[in-house]
Amino acid sequence: MVSAGFALQRAVYETLIADHGVLAALGGPHVFDDVPQGTAFPYVTFGRSTLRDWSTGSDRGEEHLVTLHVWSRGAGRKLVHDVMAALRDALHERALNVSDHRLINLRHVSSDARRESDGQTYHGVVRYRAVTEPTV
Repeated sequence: MVSAGFALQRAVYETLIADHGVLAALGGPHVFDDVPQGTAFPYVTFGRSTLRDWSTGSDRGEEHLVTLHVWSRGAGRKLVHDVMAALRDALHERALNVSDHRLINLRHVSSDARRESDGQTYHGVVRYRAVTEPTV
């Protein structure tokens, strides 16, 4: 059985690279776990993911805290905000196909945008909370 954390990441990835709003905001399927050298901006990366036991007395379950990072060198924060909005539209309360698990819910928790210390890179951080339970 695939781990719930990796299965959720794969489902999020597959959803994002197939979503027309995300593709338009990024200019293509620029979503990475490990960014290839020389990748052009803007793009999205997977950040920290946390997994917690969410079991009840009779059922197994897991709570996931998933972070996505948006990277841009566009003028100002607008592009970062546009990408974060596209991510939210693609993922918030969506029913994703998570291998060997059932996605109970997936909710946007927070987003923030800032300029990095290099003065030219804008960075958005988007956080989601999900709950899964195994199907096997």
